[in-house]
Amino acid sequence: MFYLHRMNISTEEILKHFPSFEKTLAEEISQRGEIKNFQEGEFLMRTGQYIRSTMLVLEGLVKIYREDDEGNEFFMYYIEGGKACALSMICALKQNTSEITAKAVMNTSVISIPLSFMDQWMTQHKSWYQFVLGTYRERFEELLQTIDHIAFRNLDERLVFYLKRHEEKLKSKVIPLTHSEIAQELNSSREVITRLLKKLSDKGMVKMHRQHLELIDLDLI
Repeated sequence: MFYLHRMNISTEEILKHFPSFEKTLAEEISQRGEIKNFQEGEFLMRTGQYIRSTMLVLEGLVKIYREDDEGNEFFMYYIEGGKACALSMICALKQNTSEITAKAVMNTSVISIPLSFMDQWMTQHKSWYQFVLGTYRERFEELLQTIDHIAFRNLDERLVFYLKRHEEKLKSKVIPLTHSEIAQELNSSREVITRLLKKLSDKGMVKMHRQHLELIDLDLI
């Protein structure tokens, strides 16, 4: 279960993680926001949940994905420190239920901001307006890239793209995912993913382990 800190985060700490914010905006976030800490594997948001606040990620990493009625997952993107989730912002503004699930990949700290202030700050603070629009644009571009790989690439190419994205966001060559987890997120079978990973391993691109993958060079031909 997440831990809620009622103490306000300092203006200086906010500006450290979100340097584009105006000082007056950072001061308001310091006064209005609440710190929530999530442990690895905990959910920040579930599909069907009403969104009553938006969250800015301070530290850690959050995985955003969709789930179907049978519990199958489709990985969408990661949110790292200094970022926010565009889809949760849209749901919050429209007062809709969430259409995504958000889970902490590692221990994660976020600032929770009540819905009323998010809309208000759009007109009061230029830096918030630009941050929200920039968040929408960044996530839209990521989703377009994902759709391109689904629609126009073979599964082996999608797998390499998927691993590169994890390497970039985790900032690590060690990817803590099993073959079954990868298969679930790529909507494939474990047997197919294992076979493709074996090919990458034979080419010297990855090393396979029971509970993780070690990336060697995903650009090898």
